[in-house]
Amino acid sequence: MSRRAGVAPRLSEALVIVPGTEQIPLRLRAWDGSEAGPPDAPVLEFRSPLGLRRMLWSPNQLGLSRAYVAGDIDGPGDLLESFSALSSVGKFAELRAFRPPTAGERLRLMRTALRVGALGLPPAPPPEEMNAARSGRKHSKQRDAAAISHHYDVGNEFYALVLGQTMVYSCAVWDDETAGLDAAQGAKLDLVCRKLDLRPGMRVLDVGCGWGSFALHAARRYGVDVVGVTLSHEQATLGRARAADAGLSERIGIRVQDYRDVDDGPFDAISSIGMSEHVGREQIGDYASHLHGLLCPGGRILIHAISWNAGEMPPDPDSFIPRYVFPDGEMLSLTVMMGALEAAGLEVLDVEALRLHYALTLRAWVHDLEANWDEAVRLTSEGRARVRRLYMASSALGFERGLNGVNQVLAQRPGGRKPPLRRREWM
Repeated sequence: MSRRAGVAPRLSEALVIVPGTEQIPLRLRAWDGSEAGPPDAPVLEFRSPLGLRRMLWSPNQLGLSRAYVAGDIDGPGDLLESFSALSSVGKFAELRAFRPPTAGERLRLMRTALRVGALGLPPAPPPEEMNAARSGRKHSKQRDAAAISHHYDVGNEFYALVLGQTMVYSCAVWDDETAGLDAAQGAKLDLVCRKLDLRPGMRVLDVGCGWGSFALHAARRYGVDVVGVTLSHEQATLGRARAADAGLSERIGIRVQDYRDVDDGPFDAISSIGMSEHVGREQIGDYASHLHGLLCPGGRILIHAISWNAGEMPPDPDSFIPRYVFPDGEMLSLTVMMGALEAAGLEVLDVEALRLHYALTLRAWVHDLEANWDEAVRLTSEGRARVRRLYMASSALGFERGLNGVNQVLAQRPGGRKPPLRRREWM
């Protein structure tokens, strides 16, 4: 039973400022044991006054995220259920209309913080907020390498807990919701191979090769030779080991190399799965031109990339995901991506939207992370595990609501083979 004199009712009255609504659709539980809010709603627990203080200094998504990553607040139940409720109201429901709180609203937060003993200087951001990965010239080779290392070099064993046997860290393709993560990832890898029309003896470039999963599938099933490039040393180490274990070291070469330094074309086909999000809007034209130059006439290229669907304005570069998950990551619209490919001289053959497939994939990753939570924390840290849980749960909702999309764009360099008349060869 809630105690009217406790902290939670005061939090409930003040925190409506953050989403900009009349009532928070969550049950708040405060550090003094008091509760307030709808009795059957998902619970949001404030473990210490620091949770409110962080929101006072950053009364937006970033303050809420910092409080969760630091462990000052928690969603002890179903985090996806809590986020689903919160994302349906106020500013969180209409990101395009998001506005900062007014001076009067900030004053209300300060008064509440004073009354419950939470007023003070801004707490230091959790150490997982890696501003060091955002130093130097944006999208320089050194800064891009630091950004990639920040996200991917946190332990291969940790990612194995979340990603499953395939070790694929991008949207799967589901025949139905019961297919299972490993089967859905295998279907995605094979779909890419068919769209690229891979044949024995071809030479393939995999840009952003991760732990070598596409290279392994393409070499084993289609008899091609694959050069994979990544900026993650841990990914490259495991990818080489997996190729050796499969007896495919002579057919698969994995390099720690920036895509801009690849100069040993031509390649018969190029895949870029979940990598172009790291390129940046200003560099996407050069990216497309460089890959065009590496492709032989008639060769195909497939770009599998997340897109920003929520209007012309991109996400805030100082929000949670750029600061904690993907430093300098930029989601481009499908229009921008296709324009860059066409401007580089590539002919777009096909576009397939996989938005709902990514929602299913992210929910599967959240399930695996939560099922292996203690081990995940042991392998990394509680803060890093919290970053991944928050990122994947919130992203699942973003794809379900249509704020984000993910598309496979298939293009071909003119010359050589004729384009297909229909999609039958990869359907």
